[in-house]
Amino acid sequence: MTNPEENQQSDFEKELEEVETSLRLLKERYAQVQQDQQKKAQWQQEIQNLKQNKQKTPELKAELERIEKELELLEINLESQLFSWKSLNRPFWQAVRFGGLGVLIGWLLKSSVG
Repeated sequence: MTNPEENQQSDFEKELEEVETSLRLLKERYAQVQQDQQKKAQWQQEIQNLKQNKQKTPELKAELERIEKELELLEINLESQLFSWKSLNRPFWQAVRFGGLGVLIGWLLKSSVG
C-alpha cells in the first residue's frame, strides 16, 4: 500500500509540474504579445510615413492597404492571446456553484417565510 505522505508528495509534484507548465506558457504568451506590440508600433509608424508621402502611386496605395490589413490581423491576434476560454473555466464554475447556492438559499428562505 502507498503511504499517505507519499501520496501527498506525489500530488504536490503533479501540481508543481502544472504550475511550472502554466508559468512557461504564460511567459511564452507574454513574449509573443511583446513582439506583436513592437510589430504593431513599427507598422503604425510605417503607415504614418506612407501617408505623409506626397506622391500617391498605386504601389504606395497597395503597400498601405497591405500594412493596414497586417495591422488588423495583428490586433486580432493580440486580443485573442490576451483572452482565452480556458482562463474563464474556474470563474465560470465558481459563478455556477455560488449562484446555484444563492438560488437554493433564496428558495429555502422564501418557503420558510411564506
